[in-house]
Amino acid sequence: MGLCHGKPIEPPQNLSENPIIPIDNETELSSHTGKTPKFPFYSPSPLPSGFKNSPASNSSVTSTPLRFLKRPFPPPSPAKHIRALLARRHGSIKPNEATIPEGSECDIGLDKNFGYSKNFLSHYELGEEVGRGHFGYTSAAKGKKGSLKGHDVAVKVIPKSKMTTAIAIEDVRREVKILRALTGHRNLVQFYDAYEDEENVYIVMELCKGGELLDRILARGGKYSEEDAKAVMVQLLSVTSYCHLQGVVHRDLKPENFLFVSKDENSPLKAIDFGLSDYVKPDERLNDIVGSAYYVAPEVLHRSYGTEADMWSIGVIAYILLCGSRPFWARTESGIFRAILKTDPNFEEAPWPSLSSDAVDFVKRLLNKDYRKRLTAAQALSHPWLAGYHDVKIPLDMIVYKLAKAYVYSSSLRKAALRALAKTLTIQQLAYLRDQFTLLGPSKSGLVALSNFKMAVMKNATDAMKDSRVFDFVNTVSSLQYRKLDFEEFCAAAISVHQLEGMESWEQHARRGYEFFEKEGNRPIMIEELASELGLSPSVPVHVVLQDWIRHSDGKLSFLGFVRLLHGVSSRTFQKA
Repeated sequence: MGLCHGKPIEPPQNLSENPIIPIDNETELSSHTGKTPKFPFYSPSPLPSGFKNSPASNSSVTSTPLRFLKRPFPPPSPAKHIRALLARRHGSIKPNEATIPEGSECDIGLDKNFGYSKNFLSHYELGEEVGRGHFGYTSAAKGKKGSLKGHDVAVKVIPKSKMTTAIAIEDVRREVKILRALTGHRNLVQFYDAYEDEENVYIVMELCKGGELLDRILARGGKYSEEDAKAVMVQLLSVTSYCHLQGVVHRDLKPENFLFVSKDENSPLKAIDFGLSDYVKPDERLNDIVGSAYYVAPEVLHRSYGTEADMWSIGVIAYILLCGSRPFWARTESGIFRAILKTDPNFEEAPWPSLSSDAVDFVKRLLNKDYRKRLTAAQALSHPWLAGYHDVKIPLDMIVYKLAKAYVYSSSLRKAALRALAKTLTIQQLAYLRDQFTLLGPSKSGLVALSNFKMAVMKNATDAMKDSRVFDFVNTVSSLQYRKLDFEEFCAAAISVHQLEGMESWEQHARRGYEFFEKEGNRPIMIEELASELGLSPSVPVHVVLQDWIRHSDGKLSFLGFVRLLHGVSSRTFQKA
């Protein structure tokens, strides 16, 4: 629920099926709002209960965190599961709606005391309602006393009567906790305080009077110029990278959840509505299916995702900004999900051929269905399409920590292969790595110790980082025993093979990397020695699985072996093969 939504209107029943015309009343994965369908390519969603062949039905995950089913069966369709999730979070939507059984939790006995201030009405005077969602509404208000006396604010009111499950109560508690911890970024809505009484919880925030990003898109006829789109994307990526570094994934990024502070053409944007947000540790995955249908990432439907899911959503927004239509469209939720999982965005029709190659590449690398190949927010800010735009500052990127940890644990042979591949990087790719290296605070001799990784994070830490347990992961990395890294080895440690593989130039990188490896690191190696290097268990039939890795002519690593080595291997990989 946004802070400045228009008042709810029932959507029309007969709408155009043309997916090119703009959108919305977003189909919420965890909630259904009655928002005016201001985007013309909005489509009603009848949600029949008989959908089969769900895109997510093959998922091996049968439960979500703290959401255990009595009967461990996958949902028959994503749409049905989403309604069930909504019902068990906050109680049934309608008396006759079917839900997936998950226990008999009810309102009786639930602790709805949040510990917030109890005197809301003495501090604020509520004004007109400016937005409504399934679980509450947002009103304008004016401060009556205290530091906000005379100031306009937005108040999100959440009735306690709708908190009929422990999960619903925890959702509200987590939203306030995240907003309180993250306050400080210029593109993040400012949180003031939280109050409660017997009937409601009140979340007091900054009132943004400039309207939604969605409204601006429509006012421009459905799309932005490249330069204007850049101004929007830089702000979206800046606040997203800030959240991701703290270990917070928004999970509902869409044009309605970005508001302009004022009506001014150059007004800054603010990210709002953290009601679906959650903490995620860098080496862990979430499995709740939440978000808005048109913006949900493929891995969310497969119920295993992290911060990369937000980057997919930003890719959808970028696609809309540049061409005025959705990359994925259907008349039903299940149809949307199938399109997201199985179809590719159209980059052949106008205006894509007339846009810059950098703009097209930017969107494609965000809308890669393989989350491992998707750009992070920091990497997107350093993409050639945005590089140098109004002195964009590249923030610290947690993916560097994950890659460096994997590098330290790698065999000496894989380290040599990564060092060879790093020599093929372009000047633009090296610029991003140089920024990350500088943020880690190298010594005067140009070296970075793993202890620097912890110090760099501490400079950017908020309370959210503690709650998300990012500190635990960073401590693991900084405590590893390894020599100091110069910039050349840092590039090898921080290079993402998966992301390079997702680029059109991957073949060139791999071939050139192999040439460097042939000159500097390749050597005769016995299969048994290779198996030992890779740490394979005795149960793996090494002569069968590794025979293609080594050239029979001279016993050196083949090109195929080089590429596979770059991706990293384990006993489990070979056992599956």
